[in-house]
Amino acid sequence: MHWAAIRWPLLMLRLKTKPNGWFPTTGKSVPCGALFLCPLSGFFNHCKIRSKNRVGGFCSAWHIAFMTDYERIARVIRYIEEHRETQPNLETLARIVGLSASHFHRLFSGWAGITPKDFLQCLTLSDARRRLQEGKSVLDAALDSGLSGPGRLHDLCVNLEAATPGEIKTGGKGWIIQAGIAESPFGNCLIAESPRGICHLSFFQPLEVSSHWKKLESRWPHAELVKDDMRAHELCSMIFKPDFRAQEPLKAYVKGTAFQVKVWRALLEIPEGKLLSYGQLAARVGNSKASRAVGTAVGQNPIGFLIPCHRVIRETGAVGGYAWGTERKRAILVWENETSG
Repeated sequence: MHWAAIRWPLLMLRLKTKPNGWFPTTGKSVPCGALFLCPLSGFFNHCKIRSKNRVGGFCSAWHIAFMTDYERIARVIRYIEEHRETQPNLETLARIVGLSASHFHRLFSGWAGITPKDFLQCLTLSDARRRLQEGKSVLDAALDSGLSGPGRLHDLCVNLEAATPGEIKTGGKGWIIQAGIAESPFGNCLIAESPRGICHLSFFQPLEVSSHWKKLESRWPHAELVKDDMRAHELCSMIFKPDFRAQEPLKAYVKGTAFQVKVWRALLEIPEGKLLSYGQLAARVGNSKASRAVGTAVGQNPIGFLIPCHRVIRETGAVGGYAWGTERKRAILVWENETSG
């Protein structure tokens, strides 16, 4: 389960348990329903602040000016709950409380303990799961939840966790990593799962299986590798078959530099059926001139398909290289285009 999925219900409880009237905060404290005298063009106009039960509704410029931190957070959370189908972005959320995007992001993250994006994703995923349990198809559940399609719902279910420096140093010491071979729509693949999540997925030809096992062992030299084809088959079904999507959150666990992890997280944000060039991906990670470094990080992705490095192409529009073969990359892109359409 995504850690934020545990955090946001606690956040909602925190909002509901604030005392009536005054909101203790580091900012200005204003009683609900207070009456203010506001100067405007030499005249005084009355501006009544609405009660906290209306934080999701209309909010005047004067109300925004006197909002406490708590009122801002409460209003945004109410807005996200009521408009999650439209997937409001950071700028929209910041605007309704009169803050810049960066200021609002710091405020929300510091107060709530999760980012606005994480909070929205948790609500969206929870809503999609409810619709699936009601019997709706994966396509309908995704669209009704405000997503572009089943692929986006699938990507939303992938939680990428990075190895800590200590875990990198120990190389998986004391861990049991289950690894096995399964048949995917794109040929045989080797899938490995650590106690922290899926840590390896690679495609291979029949004569290449030995080299793939050795590569997995080299990444986690001190872990105990246990062959488990049955678990690999289960994971393969969750990853590739549409009927299994969004039924269980998938954790991807990677070991890499801070820059590599940043690139791999950016890959997860590319919707199914969409493509980015290496330059566009570099811009997304905050350095438009780092196309070559981004390309190297993409090529070192240890979890094929689940972290969709296949959705990155050359600036010319050519499909470009792929760690597991250009033909396989083309096949995946065609398959995703059909399933997302």
